[in-house]
Amino acid sequence: MIVIAGAVIGALFGGFLARKRKGRGLDIAQYAVVYAMIFAVIGLFITLFVHRAAIM
Repeated sequence: MIVIAGAVIGALFGGFLARKRKGRGLDIAQYAVVYAMIFAVIGLFITLFVHRAAIM
């Protein structure tokens, strides 16, 4: 669940950032996808750490 939330938040953040920098449509899409992947990976690690802490 954290991974999906991270991907959505990252896509929104990347899209807004590209729009703020006056990017075209493909620029906005590229920023959204890249930031979604970055935030999803961060969310994955957070999920792993939380899951490992709950086991111990």
